[in-house]
Amino acid sequence: MDVRKIALLAHLEITEEEVALYTPQMANIVAYVEQLNELDTESVEASIGGLTKEGETTETQREDTPHESLGQKKALEQAPSAVSGHFQVPKVLS
Repeated sequence: MDVRKIALLAHLEITEEEVALYTPQMANIVAYVEQLNELDTESVEASIGGLTKEGETTETQREDTPHESLGQKKALEQAPSAVSGHFQVPKVLS
């Protein structure tokens, strides 16, 4: 895994310490995603997406009609955690 090349493509400047930190992390991510190659997809029908001939001819647009807003109070009614009128979510970045 060439972390320096990825950083260069992303226009990021990284230190040697960061290279040492991120190289095994990225290798673990790639190894995790590569598990998908082990799946048997023979019986899975191909999806139609916008980049295929079929996808380009599939009608995917709907009428853009304005609707009444849900409102802050109603939106937060069933939230697991709300603080000061906002959704409270677990911290994901350190």
